[in-house]
Amino acid sequence: MNQPTHTSERMKEKVQLILSTNYFSSILMICLAPLCYFLLDIKEIIPQTFIIYGVLNIINTFFFYRHRKLIYTYLITSCIGIICAAIVTLYSGGINSPFTFVLALIVFAGYISTKNYGRFHLYLILLFILFIYFHDSLDFNFQNKVPEYSRDSLSLIGILFSVYILGGIFGKILLTNYNNLYISKREIEKKSKENEILLKEIHHRVKNNLQTISSLLNIQARNTNNDETKRILTNSHNRVLSMAIVHEMLYAREDLSRIEYKEYVTQLGKFLIESLNKEDKKIELNIAISNIKFNIETSIPLGLLISEFITNSIKHAFLNKNSGKIGINIEKVDPEFFQLTLTDNGIGYNKELLCENPNSMGFKLIANLSRQLRGTINKTTSEGNGVIYVLKFKEI
Repeated sequence: MNQPTHTSERMKEKVQLILSTNYFSSILMICLAPLCYFLLDIKEIIPQTFIIYGVLNIINTFFFYRHRKLIYTYLITSCIGIICAAIVTLYSGGINSPFTFVLALIVFAGYISTKNYGRFHLYLILLFILFIYFHDSLDFNFQNKVPEYSRDSLSLIGILFSVYILGGIFGKILLTNYNNLYISKREIEKKSKENEILLKEIHHRVKNNLQTISSLLNIQARNTNNDETKRILTNSHNRVLSMAIVHEMLYAREDLSRIEYKEYVTQLGKFLIESLNKEDKKIELNIAISNIKFNIETSIPLGLLISEFITNSIKHAFLNKNSGKIGINIEKVDPEFFQLTLTDNGIGYNKELLCENPNSMGFKLIANLSRQLRGTINKTTSEGNGVIYVLKFKEI
């Protein structure tokens, strides 16, 4: 939404810079012409070149208000400036001419416009300066039209002109642009801080709302006598709370876009073991996750999938056992994909039960979450040897 505004402001700055430079340099050159002719006694080429530059540049500037094509105005100004500066430089002392400073200003003006124009002007001016330096050996002879007694005065004029253009025009506008940029940066930083605080508050409120829903589900589960209903409500309570933990971690950290996933899985696993391990079995949670961060779009479905596995393992894997192990491993297997490996050393899934109830909520949820993560999941359900799930997925 802000891009067109920034582009428009930048274009206005360029227009102001080019038009201000054109007006000032044109008027000054026209004024310098009689000064050179009458006071410095420079009768040939140089005064006439000043007048030609001033008149052509003013006409070019006036035409801008008709066609509104800044690129045309800039290119014509550049051509006129390079040609006239080259003529004055050649006939006012060559490599010793004070107007070599004007050639440097043309390069500077090119870089203010665009990088490509600046580079083009730089190479062109460098070639011209080399030509001036070697022009005697190339059998080119450009006679110095400035009388001996006027050369210091012309040097003074050339230096004053260059310094004023550089400082009074370019420097002033660049300083204004820098100040505007600094103010914009401060405003962006302020808005970014406000948005960060607002986003933290959103995560905090979402977490509170999810915890409220989770608490309501938990209350309903405790107040029902139907075991199947209680199981469904308890599972829903745990699923909602696994999402709430994500928002809680984002609220508590500086980085609002990604969370440390090992810490999240550790917190989630600890909560599930404490809430579901009613028989106080010794269940060990082995988490092998390197320094991996996921965004919220990936964290929630992946967390739900892990929560579903841990829940199923606690409830079904360690029947008639006093202890058990649950393993969670996430690693990056290539630049695009991650691999999640979920294991337990329980009794495994009963094949008959698996065949009888292949469309249970748990299996459906795991399959749907795998598709949401744009992944493929494989499971081992060998009875008596534990369970292994391997999910290869992309970050959403």
